[in-house]
Amino acid sequence: MAVKGLGQIDQVYDGSKLRIGIIHARWNRVIIDALVKGAIERMKSLGVKEENIVLETVPGSYELPWGTKRLVDRQKKLGQPLDAVIPIGVLIKGSTMHFEYISDSTTSALMNLQEKVDMPVIFGLLTCLTEEQAFARAGIDEAKSMHNHGEDWGAAAVEMSCKFGANAF
Repeated sequence: MAVKGLGQIDQVYDGSKLRIGIIHARWNRVIIDALVKGAIERMKSLGVKEENIVLETVPGSYELPWGTKRLVDRQKKLGQPLDAVIPIGVLIKGSTMHFEYISDSTTSALMNLQEKVDMPVIFGLLTCLTEEQAFARAGIDEAKSMHNHGEDWGAAAVEMSCKFGANAF
């Protein structure tokens, strides 16, 4: 079993002035809902105001990179720019190569997107071999639960925004 999460954050961060977007896939909804809830609760515990958390959905994980870019662009155009964005998706291996193609292409696109949008794009894509692994990483299966990875993603969004965001320099 993997080590739990990112551990303690390295200092106290004040997220009260941050606007953070979460865009999530609708596939594997039970797992996604738990991850989104974990991210929101963790960000709120670090001072991010609930009204400054922008939620949006896309059909599946493959649509996350495009949807993320459009969400960032839309918020900027509305005069309400984001400080970070967390794309959240869950991919579970099946019996075909589909999993590998979607995992690889989505991961690469999200990584490259950071430079295009000039802000932290937190990697919130679970790539699991089984549904049981996904439930454990979402904190749903209490008997085998690692913890809710959404909490880590929320903390990472606040830390990266405070340390390296537009207002950090």
